[in-house]
Amino acid sequence: MKTLDLKKQFKSFYTPPAKKVEIIQVPLMQFAMIDGAIEKGSEPGKSHSFAEATQALYGISYTLKFMLKKRKANAIDYPVMALEGLWWVEDGLFDITIKDNWFYTLMIMQPEVITKEIFDEGLEQVRKKRGDSPALSKLYLATFEEGLCVQVMHIGPYATEPATIERMRAFAEESGYQDCVGLGGKHHEIYLGDPRKADPTKLKTVLRHPIVKK
Repeated sequence: MKTLDLKKQFKSFYTPPAKKVEIIQVPLMQFAMIDGAIEKGSEPGKSHSFAEATQALYGISYTLKFMLKKRKANAIDYPVMALEGLWWVEDGLFDITIKDNWFYTLMIMQPEVITKEIFDEGLEQVRKKRGDSPALSKLYLATFEEGLCVQVMHIGPYATEPATIERMRAFAEESGYQDCVGLGGKHHEIYLGDPRKADPTKLKTVLRHPIVKK
C-alpha cells in the first residue's frame, strides 16, 4: 500500500513557528469545500449551520480516505488534514470581534489522487450511511491557490487572535507588503486543535493573510 505523507509534504504551510512571522508563497492545492454564513446574533461556536458544514466536511474527508485505503488495486493511505476556514464580510471592514456578519468557506485539503468521480462516489457513500442533508448538497471539490501570504502560529484562545494579527500586519508592513484582509482578501484560519477538548491557552491555530507588494 502506498502512503502519502501529506503532513510532511506540506509542513511549512501547516506547522509554522509561533515566535516568527513568515512570508510564504502558498501553491495550488485541492480541497473539499463548503460555503456559508454565520446567522445574525450567532457566532461560529454556536451556529447550527456551521456545525453541520463542519460535520459534512469531515464526513466526506474520512469517507474518501477509507475508500482509497480499502480499494483492491492501487490502495493509498494518507492522513485527513486539518479543518480550515476562509472568513470575510460583505458589509464593511472585517472585524474579528464581530462575528455574526461573517461569510465563510470551510475546507479540508485533499490529495491530488482524489478526482471529481471519486469525490462524487464518496458523497453517495456518505448519503447512504448518514442520510442526505443540506450541508452535503453544498460540498464541492475545487483547487485554491492562495499565493503570497503572511502567516504565523497563534497559540491561545480565538479571542486573543487580534494581537497576533497585529504582529502579522506589522511584519508585512515592515517587509514592504500590504495586508489584503479588509481590501478583498480573506482571513484564513487552520484549526490544529479541538476547542471543545483542548486547553484554551494551548490551542493552536495557523493564521494566514494574503498580501501584496506595496
